[in-house]
Amino acid sequence: MANKTYAPPQEPPPGYNASDTSYGPPPPYHNWQEAVPDTSILPPPPIGGNYNSNTGNASTDDAKRAHEFCDRNVLYRPAHPSAVVYSTVQRHDIGPVPAAEFRGSISKHQEQWRGSTRDRNGDCTLLTNLPLYFALADSPFVTERSKTVYFEVKLLALRTGPTHEDSSGLSIGFVAQPYPAWRSPGWERGSLGVFSDDGCRFVNDSWGGKDFTAAFQVGETVGLGMTFQLPGDINAVGSLRGAQRLDVCVFFTRNGQHVGGWDLHEEVDEEAGGVYGLEGDFDLYAAVGLFGGLDFEVCYDPKGWLFRPQS
Repeated sequence: MANKTYAPPQEPPPGYNASDTSYGPPPPYHNWQEAVPDTSILPPPPIGGNYNSNTGNASTDDAKRAHEFCDRNVLYRPAHPSAVVYSTVQRHDIGPVPAAEFRGSISKHQEQWRGSTRDRNGDCTLLTNLPLYFALADSPFVTERSKTVYFEVKLLALRTGPTHEDSSGLSIGFVAQPYPAWRSPGWERGSLGVFSDDGCRFVNDSWGGKDFTAAFQVGETVGLGMTFQLPGDINAVGSLRGAQRLDVCVFFTRNGQHVGGWDLHEEVDEEAGGVYGLEGDFDLYAAVGLFGGLDFEVCYDPKGWLFRPQS
């Protein structure tokens, strides 16, 4: 279900508790039409967000409970991984951890993890047992090299009914922990995701996401990656690393072909929830959101990928 509320909201999306000092308010909206009166040579305005989905919507109660969860639980401070833990991830010896809300089965078959959910299974997210990105070990500010994380999901079957309550699908994304397990990636802080039912992308977005790609078809393999790079002016005279942010690009693939992506910091405005938790300063886990009845495969190992990202 590619959004969170049953009806369009009557006011702007709610923020998290303002008393939570673990992160600041979202970046101010940059009204480039006022800043630059002559807009004739500028590109079209950014894609606006949606307030609801035409394919299915999660409950308001689940959204409220998730916001309360995020208010109570700040993101985990990144820790430097031990040599054993880090080498485990480098060997791609990782797997999904079923949430309590997951109703189904999942097991490993060679490089893939093959799973199935029961019909009308509620929204839930499968996270990897270890991060794909370690902020204190993989950040280009530490290594002076770019870092790419990526994985793929194949949609094997969908079991849907005639109503929105019977809709089924999945999403592919990344999240920072802790994350409410009854919510799909992209819906709460420190997360992003792309959804199968309508192709919308979500970045810390508790409403309807942004139009991005076509809906996923049964039999298709999709992939999602993030590339973290040093900012272009890192060597500028007088620059301070602590005051800079990494360049972060998100890319999306279908059946082994790069078909789209976005700069993480684009289109950050008053409709969105910011990009907190996704800028390379927190550990990030691969995430697969699931709802309804479906069969799927997840692959974290490059040997089983259709796409070959540059490291």
